[in-house]
Amino acid sequence: MAVSLDQAVASANKQAVLLGVDPHNRSISIHECATNGTSVWRINYGVKNPIGRRGGDLIIDIDADSGCLRQILKGQ
Repeated sequence: MAVSLDQAVASANKQAVLLGVDPHNRSISIHECATNGTSVWRINYGVKNPIGRRGGDLIIDIDADSGCLRQILKGQ
């Protein structure tokens, strides 16, 4: 599981940079979700100081088995 998570975070970080989000300047939370028997790592890049701000989150879902990108959700 640790290797899967490590690969998922690396893949999500690469995608975040391509979308203009610096992972080092974000608050990152990671959740494992199960959908139809498939595990997905949901990696959320939130703003570090959310007080007085709305949106701006980037959520990237990575398939836990293959490491492939499943979905990208970007807040306004």
